[in-house]
Amino acid sequence: MSAPCLNRALVLEERVQLPDGAGGAHSGWTALGTLWTEVRSFSGREGGGLGVAKSKLAMKIKVRAMPHGSEMRPRPEQRFREGARIYQITAVAEAEPMGRYLVCYAVEERAV
Repeated sequence: MSAPCLNRALVLEERVQLPDGAGGAHSGWTALGTLWTEVRSFSGREGGGLGVAKSKLAMKIKVRAMPHGSEMRPRPEQRFREGARIYQITAVAEAEPMGRYLVCYAVEERAV
């Protein structure tokens, strides 16, 4: 297997609870850092609701492997951001037997 072409910088983000200033909280996202990635789409479908058509693309995003427990190791329910594009991570697995790379399965949803 050839090495992936890690040529796209994506920001790894994690959901956090932020104080709302009135004693409560709301959820937001915080950046954990930037990872060099290889991004490939592998399927897509169209959906929608409330008069808005949406495109859902299933993506495979490869990154260099990091040790379990590392803050920079992607996990489900985190997301990658590339400008206005957002990739919700749904699963993470080793990309090859040597464990040098991880593949993050993600979904990008956008209005069309």
